[in-house]
Amino acid sequence: MTSELMDAAAAGTWRLGDRVVNRMGFGTMRLTANPDTSVAIRVLRRAVELGVDHFDTAAFYCSPGGIIDVGPGPVRYATELIRAALGSYRHRVLLATKVGPMLLPDGRWSAADSPELLRGQVVENLRRLGVEALDLVNLRITRNVAVPLAERFGALAEMRSEGLIRHLGLSNAALGDLNEAERIAPVAGVQNAYSLGVRGDEELLRVCGERGIAFVPFFAIAGARREAGVALPSDPDLRREAEVLRVAARHGVSEHQVRLAWTLHQGPHVLAIPGTGDVAHLEQNVAAAALRLSETDLADLGRPLTPDDASE
Repeated sequence: MTSELMDAAAAGTWRLGDRVVNRMGFGTMRLTANPDTSVAIRVLRRAVELGVDHFDTAAFYCSPGGIIDVGPGPVRYATELIRAALGSYRHRVLLATKVGPMLLPDGRWSAADSPELLRGQVVENLRRLGVEALDLVNLRITRNVAVPLAERFGALAEMRSEGLIRHLGLSNAALGDLNEAERIAPVAGVQNAYSLGVRGDEELLRVCGERGIAFVPFFAIAGARREAGVALPSDPDLRREAEVLRVAARHGVSEHQVRLAWTLHQGPHVLAIPGTGDVAHLEQNVAAAALRLSETDLADLGRPLTPDDASE
């Protein structure tokens, strides 16, 4: 695709809370992987130049190698990279963050399963981002914890009433979770794993559209490999690889761009947040906002799988 097509606005817009944003956004999970933080800062600023105005992050996105250096002091968290890169663009972008999982000092993961711990994560987000209120906070739902969902989401709703949070959302949610949360406070978005190969909850996607709630898939490219990165040809969720490659060849684009375009074709309320730590990959991802799949393309990508697909 040519450079003039690299514009996040090409995918259209959706109202997320009280803001209209371009449906092609950016996820920051991978930004802390590179110890050279100048690269991450270039990626973030280039994303804004390309029209991205919806950035997704989390209280627990941090460098796996420990503290890294950026300018005046040590940085470990994606939120601090965002503050360093986007401070002057703050009025132009919506920052969505997540709370729930927490990294303990000894390196183990736990769950912020109490109102007190969730408040602590919100306060840390505010401090690291350097803002007085968070645009959107998604509660990452952890199962098998003692504190009921209503109490955890209610704690965030209380912080919303205090003016610390503008809008609330859910992550890793089921339809029952959405129904329960909406009885407490408005839900602006649902962020779940969803991709061409790993479909997830189709009913939840449909209900979100009916209720005017943004549906924000993560791992739209990586699929079942999740944090491990882009899927490999041997992975089960790539059994459609032959169809993906055929569609990509028709349009002269990459298979990853086809997967992102397919995601955006799932409804006007569906937002994409592909993440990368590379400027060239960012530009390719944003270019997928302009890719229009035909009915034939969508039919090929959505056809039922057969046992023979495993060997294609």
